[in-house]
Amino acid sequence: MVGGFGVGKTTMVRSVSEIRPLNTEETMTRAGEGIDEVCGLDGLRTKGSTTVAFDFGRISLDERSVLYLFGAPGQERFWFLWDRLFAGTLGAVVLVDTRRVSDSWYAIDRLEHHGTPFIVACNDFGGPVHTEEQIREALDLAPDVPLVECDARDRSSSKYVLITLVEHLHALSASREADLRAAGPAADTTPETAP
Repeated sequence: MVGGFGVGKTTMVRSVSEIRPLNTEETMTRAGEGIDEVCGLDGLRTKGSTTVAFDFGRISLDERSVLYLFGAPGQERFWFLWDRLFAGTLGAVVLVDTRRVSDSWYAIDRLEHHGTPFIVACNDFGGPVHTEEQIREALDLAPDVPLVECDARDRSSSKYVLITLVEHLHALSASREADLRAAGPAADTTPETAP
């Protein structure tokens, strides 16, 4: 999960993980004043801790399949960690606070740069209500990128977000397989050798 500072990534991992999540929350100090805050949002002004590496959780999908959850830190000074977290990632959730949509642009840009499929989940902070079209336009989302609403504090809501991601990844995989079948067998590019 990626997104801006304070959008609910740690909360979502905590709400849905079947194991006690590993987190790297540290107390915010005066050294972070002016850096790790968002002016004008009361909930963030009172935020007392912040993720400094990543959160980790796990969900078993079935006997053989496990979904590992990573929540990336949202502050710009920790963005260098994102490229490492994206390596080998099958897909991602961009968590958005619609009161601060611009905080999500970097996450979307990095995922698109890496070619990592993603969905967008708008976490409910009780702010102004936006239509799906308004959010898609503000984030410049392609029509095929799933957009869902959620409450990161609620386990069933967080599970729905992850189910949407898994279904999106499955649909992309099925589409690629269908395209490969439609293209037919690849031409043999092995050079012939003289007898």
